[in-house]
Amino acid sequence: MKKHLSRIYMCLIFGILYIPILTLILFSFNATNSTAVFTGFSFRWYAELFASPDTFLALSNTLILAICSATLSTVIGTAACEGIYRMRRLPAKLLNSVTNIPMMNPDIVTGMSMMLCFVAFVGVLQIDYEQFGFFAMLIAHTTFCLPYVILSVMPRRNELGKTYSEAAMDLGCTPLQSFFKVELPNLMPGILSGFVMAFTLSLDDFVISYFVGSSSFQTLPLLIYSMTKKKVKPDMYALSTLIIVTVFLLLLLSNIRSSKKLRKGGGRS
Repeated sequence: MKKHLSRIYMCLIFGILYIPILTLILFSFNATNSTAVFTGFSFRWYAELFASPDTFLALSNTLILAICSATLSTVIGTAACEGIYRMRRLPAKLLNSVTNIPMMNPDIVTGMSMMLCFVAFVGVLQIDYEQFGFFAMLIAHTTFCLPYVILSVMPRRNELGKTYSEAAMDLGCTPLQSFFKVELPNLMPGILSGFVMAFTLSLDDFVISYFVGSSSFQTLPLLIYSMTKKKVKPDMYALSTLIIVTVFLLLLLSNIRSSKKLRKGGGRS
């Protein structure tokens, strides 16, 4: 009885998670723009998607912003982890607590505070905010991604300790050479996971982008939100389907690669 109940429970969980996604994929192939009745199979919305310059501009803006903010937050976050690790115990604990605050703040609070900061900055320097739109969003995205990078890299840095770097310096390396040749390769798994997390958060963000964005630089979440005032076009379903398929294929390739590594490791042992 327990076995059957656990299977039913798992089916319900997977149904709640994946039925909306499957529905979106199904209606991306609908012949009409109806979201209630599937009238026939068609690639019409995919054709309209590739013919829409506004959608691809918003997509390219989103990807450029996500890559730039993830790179900046990863570099700054890794350097911050190294600095925090070398501090004394009490200041290091205080800084770790401070870096956790942005993660606990609601996005709307962060968005409003960033908006007020940029408005004051633009007012003092007498800059046109429309020209400052991309850099405002880049600074905002880097700011809220930074704590997640530190959270990913810091445990790895604590685990690594000082032994490897001290051994490298005993063998003739300078502190800078020791960092790039010894510490950085060992920190790379944490750095990569922090980069992926920052990239995903930036790609998905709407609330903060809504507060700090400008009409001159529009991301995909902002474009979709602007459509909800009337009706979301079905070509957005097609774009979402392509994103879902891409993510699924990347996860599949990652799992295949991991399983191959485990088999090689098992064979050697």
